[in-house]
Amino acid sequence: MRYAWLAGAALWLFVSSALVAQDTGQPVDDGLGPGSAAPAIVDHETVVVSGALPGPGLWKVRKDGHTLYVLATLSPLPRRMEWESAGVESVVARAQRVLLPPSFTLDADVGVFRSLMLVPSLLKARRNPDGRRLQEVVPAGLYARWAPLKQRYIGRDGGVERWRPIFAAQELYEAAMRRSGLTLDHVVDKEVRRMAKRHDVPLRGVNFKLHVEDPKSAIREFQDTALADTDCFARTLARIETDLEAMRRRANAWATGDTASLLALPVDSQYGACIEAVTGSALARRLGVTDLGPRLETMWLDAAEEALARDAVSLAMLPLAMVTSPKGYLARLKERGYEVEAP
Repeated sequence: MRYAWLAGAALWLFVSSALVAQDTGQPVDDGLGPGSAAPAIVDHETVVVSGALPGPGLWKVRKDGHTLYVLATLSPLPRRMEWESAGVESVVARAQRVLLPPSFTLDADVGVFRSLMLVPSLLKARRNPDGRRLQEVVPAGLYARWAPLKQRYIGRDGGVERWRPIFAAQELYEAAMRRSGLTLDHVVDKEVRRMAKRHDVPLRGVNFKLHVEDPKSAIREFQDTALADTDCFARTLARIETDLEAMRRRANAWATGDTASLLALPVDSQYGACIEAVTGSALARRLGVTDLGPRLETMWLDAAEEALARDAVSLAMLPLAMVTSPKGYLARLKERGYEVEAP
């Protein structure tokens, strides 16, 4: 169920991705009138590293002799990378708990069979509610940029042309990552969970769970809901047109543990605009998902302070932007009097 619950309420794919990369929040001007030519695709084909690689060093948060080690995660990463994780596993083996990244879950009291019965409705909800094609719902200048990118990374698949811009943009983004030797899979998160299981270290989830009373009704409502997702579409195109080279370099820097290069390549993500398109909808407001960012920040900071008070050693995984941003989670801990040390 690849798109399960994306259509159900708040497109948690985009909500969760906002936790992965801070966004400037500034609208993207497509810069093209109806008759303007699309810009050339900037793609210098940096070779993406492969093999056994160490990843970055760990940030440390300290107070009163207790240490919270923080592993900064990144997406995308090199597809053929094998993470050499012995250093992180040595910390997990000594830890009293592992803090998982902040997350958001939509929950409903339905069984497996009923969930499967919802799949056709979920897939239908990807489409524009009035049956129009993508060319009819985005500005002509944006569509002129979409067409060559779609041809290059997706090919002749015509089904995506009937999808909402937010879904079409994500489909294109995922295809571009695959073609660029990158992966969006959560390989680091999965491996750290396996480490914790091997060493019998409890996992501490930081999850905001939203219960949906009537998922079928929510899906129907979403199918009829128009999203202001043009800016999301524009930002995603711009990211693919101009940032693929930097994405490869960031992925390589993370994999090889080159922290200096990693920090010198800031991320200008599209996901802030995509989340705004979702959380600004009437359905999202009714479901109560308009202030997820502040809620999750508060939940994570409370969990981190609890770990630092109780545990001599603990480990947390956090998206890179939350680790390094002046307004990120570690900056908030520093404001509260904790010592923060970069690798």
